[in-house]
Amino acid sequence: HPGLIDGFDLIGLPGGFSYGDDIAAGRVLATMLRIHLYPALRAAIERGCPMIAPCNGFQVAVQAGLLPGPAEGRAWPETSSPPEVSLAQNAQAMFRDTWTPMEASENTCCIWTRGIDFSGETGMLPSAHGEGRFVAADDIVTRLQENGQVALRYAEGSNFNGSTDRIAGICDASGLVLGLMPHPERFTRWSQHPRWTRLSDDERSSLPPGLAMFRNAVEQAAGVMN
Repeated sequence: HPGLIDGFDLIGLPGGFSYGDDIAAGRVLATMLRIHLYPALRAAIERGCPMIAPCNGFQVAVQAGLLPGPAEGRAWPETSSPPEVSLAQNAQAMFRDTWTPMEASENTCCIWTRGIDFSGETGMLPSAHGEGRFVAADDIVTRLQENGQVALRYAEGSNFNGSTDRIAGICDASGLVLGLMPHPERFTRWSQHPRWTRLSDDERSSLPPGLAMFRNAVEQAAGVMN
């Protein structure tokens, strides 16, 4: 029901091995989105609706033509574009379930990561995937960097899946649409941190990074509605 999307103020493309990852991770669901929902999703982005696509959702978004999206100042195409980036098998050729220190790009336009401190022991996010290695041609990576579309990187020395330039997440040129392999929805309480009992009261005085990301999106959506 594409018309339902017209009433959404926030949109998430969830992870979860959609359709059993048959053919390729996210491929079947991405095909269905391109055929049935792309115009409605495009319209939602154009009216300022934040969208997040973690893990399998990221795989779906890149294959459905939602990421990295058109260049800044250019309109979204009437039909979805072919994929420009890919999420390939991890460098170890195996599923990895781990918490990883993260870095937010200084020049990113992403509204989801805005103002969040990913430094230190608390700046981690959990990941769980077998096909999360970000791959793109050099010119595409350069364009993403220059346009501020690289939202998140695995911290130096923590690039466990072998992603190009340590890229863990990218956004579209508007900063509204975020795709990332880590799972921010799994870090909305400090008790979810793998070493939470050893964190100081000062370290736990702010919001967990995952929850802070969703707060940013809610504030963005509220501003659009007002």
